[in-house]
Amino acid sequence: MHRRRRTALLLSAAIAAAPLLTACGSDSHPGAAAVVGGQKITVSQLENRVNEVRSAQRAAAGDQANYARVVAGTGSLTRQTLHGMLLDEVLHRAAQDAGVSVTRRDVQELRAGVEQQLGGAKALEAAWLREYGIPPQRVDDNLRLQAEAQKLAAKLGTSTDQPAFWKALSKASEELGVDVNPRYGAWDVQKVGRVDVKTPWVREVTATTQQQPT
Repeated sequence: MHRRRRTALLLSAAIAAAPLLTACGSDSHPGAAAVVGGQKITVSQLENRVNEVRSAQRAAAGDQANYARVVAGTGSLTRQTLHGMLLDEVLHRAAQDAGVSVTRRDVQELRAGVEQQLGGAKALEAAWLREYGIPPQRVDDNLRLQAEAQKLAAKLGTSTDQPAFWKALSKASEELGVDVNPRYGAWDVQKVGRVDVKTPWVREVTATTQQQPT
């Protein structure tokens, strides 16, 4: 697989393979989209990240019609964004456990290589926004994630698409204790990813509300 696609797909690989789960979150962390390692990712923080992407998409679209088509094609952006934010924390913990760190030079070298492949900085930013929902100001953050993943895989003597790598992330995920607000799904420790959940109570509450006399 192309190097750029292999590394960038780290953000979403766990989602595709994960089954549906029963919601297990609670209201013990009000205002949180998720809690990882005891730290909140607030709903407002998540919304701000999503707004960054939408702003970049609007600027790239050129007109309202094109922007509307982009939005229609990225309806799962909020969940995808939360997945990336959580995976970042899990990967960082796994790297710490393995004694792996990433320098600014590592990120610069990785970016230079990808830019050379794609035809420059603007081409890289456009590709990351279009394919992975990452705005220009977050590209270096994502490349740091990719560099960390590559160095962790090398330390483990494997690659990012092999079970040994994901086993290390699963272990880190369990250590951190990821708790996702059921509004956004749940976290599968084994698959290391955010997954959609069955929430029949949402349908039941909606139905009850609709049946009430006006």
